[in-house]
Amino acid sequence: METEAMTGKSQQIESQSSPSQDVHLLDLLIILSRRRRFIFLFTVAAAVLAVITVLLIPSQYTAETSVLPPGQNSSMSSNLLGQLGGSGALASAAGASLGIKNPGDMYVSLFRSRTVEDSVIRRFGLMARYRKEEMTDARRRFEDRSTVVLGSKDGLIRIGVTDPDPKLAADIANGYVDEFRKLSANLAITEASQRRIFFEQQLLEANQNLAAAEEAMKNTEQSTGVLQVDSQARSLIESAAILRGQIVAKEVQLQGMRAYATEDNPEMLEARQQLGALQGQLEKLSGSDAHSNSDIIVPKGNIPEAGMEYVRKLRDVKYYETIAELIAKQFEMAKLDEARQGSIVQVIDVAVAPDKRSFPRRTLTVALAAICGFFLVCGWCLFAVKVRRLEAEPAERRRLEALRATFR
Repeated sequence: METEAMTGKSQQIESQSSPSQDVHLLDLLIILSRRRRFIFLFTVAAAVLAVITVLLIPSQYTAETSVLPPGQNSSMSSNLLGQLGGSGALASAAGASLGIKNPGDMYVSLFRSRTVEDSVIRRFGLMARYRKEEMTDARRRFEDRSTVVLGSKDGLIRIGVTDPDPKLAADIANGYVDEFRKLSANLAITEASQRRIFFEQQLLEANQNLAAAEEAMKNTEQSTGVLQVDSQARSLIESAAILRGQIVAKEVQLQGMRAYATEDNPEMLEARQQLGALQGQLEKLSGSDAHSNSDIIVPKGNIPEAGMEYVRKLRDVKYYETIAELIAKQFEMAKLDEARQGSIVQVIDVAVAPDKRSFPRRTLTVALAAICGFFLVCGWCLFAVKVRRLEAEPAERRRLEALRATFR
């Protein structure tokens, strides 16, 4: 009797309420309680349907491995720069321009490169497993089933692979890292690797320039006969200075003899002869005598041309020797840095076959389905009551009929 009275009261509330009036919360609760059996059954049906669905969906397992990318530092090269002093500009040009601002993002991009992904797909036959005929489609499916994430705090790269077979998921995750290692072995990823390649190219060029300068110096020695410009020039200058001193001394002697002797004096004649001989030797030494056949020393007139050419060639050789020595030291230090840093990622956690599924989450899915079904059926009940109230009004009923007619 009480139930029938409550049902009649709720129907009376529904019939007496105007469409334009706001429905009180208690009125809504009364409406929903009157349809509680329908709401309960619908909610249970939604939960049962979700259970059946999640049981039919194949379970997916996600295997994850984490790796540590190589470090990006050059402490050994910095120590070398401190020892070499002025060579810092050259090394900084190589290091600063080739440095990597965010190496973690670069490694993530390398993991996601087409070369690495295609290698993984071919290695595990994923085109047949994904039922794809084109490599592009298989690559997209593989990207959907895999993740490569860089940790913002710890800097580790986590690679996850999802597959219905837990063991295969772990194998693919580990194989993903192996294929990346094969790629990185042929690439200069770290700063030390890039510096090594830079200095290797510069060293090759410097050695070629040094060899060319040595060959040019050899040709100059053969063509000019200048073997050691410093000692040879010193010998010529000393000889010329002695001769000039002797000439000045003879001239002073002759001037003194003129004060007391005539030009026909035997001593005057002898002094003139000696002065002429000294002047002749100086002329031969200076190269002013065009008929001189002396080849004991290079004539002074040829010293500027032959000596300067030799000096230029010697300067080139010394320059390229210095450059080659500097670059060789930098190259060796870059090789040590590369060996110390390494260009291979270090595996922190090897992927193992997961013992729990990652999808679908059955409990959560069923709970969400039941909650969604509950709110959906409640909304439907309130909507149905609202429609009946509108049908009770003639004007609103005509609008509803017009709306239904548009759908027909």
